[in-house]
Amino acid sequence: MVRGNLENAQNFSDFDEAASYALQILSKQAGMNSFYVAKQEGEAQHVVKVHNLKHHLIEEGQVSVLPCTLSALCVEHGAQALVIEHIGEHALTRALGIADGVETGCFIGAPIFYEDGSVYGTICGIDDGPCELPADLPFIFETLATLLTYVLELEQAYEEIESLAAPLVPIVGKVAILPIIGEVRALRAKTIIDQVMHDCAEKGIEVLIVDVSGVSQINSEVGEHLLKLVKVLELIGVKTAVTGIQPYMALKVPHFAQALKGTMIEANLETALKRLGFSFQQN
Repeated sequence: MVRGNLENAQNFSDFDEAASYALQILSKQAGMNSFYVAKQEGEAQHVVKVHNLKHHLIEEGQVSVLPCTLSALCVEHGAQALVIEHIGEHALTRALGIADGVETGCFIGAPIFYEDGSVYGTICGIDDGPCELPADLPFIFETLATLLTYVLELEQAYEEIESLAAPLVPIVGKVAILPIIGEVRALRAKTIIDQVMHDCAEKGIEVLIVDVSGVSQINSEVGEHLLKLVKVLELIGVKTAVTGIQPYMALKVPHFAQALKGTMIEANLETALKRLGFSFQQN
């Protein structure tokens, strides 16, 4: 059953979406009340994603003793899933004194690793009452933990690629061009903003030409991100020019040009550079 669910899985936009999907799968397989993903931050575990069934045993954002300590035990246990069929009777939970109120409950969890072997956190299931755990449940948890490792690596790789997807190109002095090419999605737009702000400050850029002639797709959300980039650059003293606005952009983001009122807008890079005082000579 879980194999079929994984084969039919959607293309996840980020780790958060993948984690939600994994918890939904477990809720249909495990016969337990609550499932959660915890992230390890330093020595602590923080619950970042939750799926409850009958009642809210675990809450998102929780840092309470029981789920976080069980997650820590799961990491210490190693790569294989940790199964505690009776929380009140297990040596580890009794020794730590965390079984109050869930003595008859059960727990299972598997660690989520980054590709380099460091720990991201755990994916876990817990119930405050007795339950019969399927024999293949440890394998299911381990498989979903591996899936989340894969998504983490893809997300990290995508962020690294996106950081190079809009390079700042210095042309002379403190003037640079930002050519934006291809499809611009929300995550990429945010990455561009962060990278450009850092590069402008680091290189002392005073004039930036944002060329969008190579953008193949845009929507209103991304349009807002690009507008934000221009406005923030102006606030920190970087004079901005925008070139290459296509007719379809005006249709997709009707207020795009109006929102850029006061900003230099030119059809192409050549005319923008001429307005900035650059001249071109043929050899």
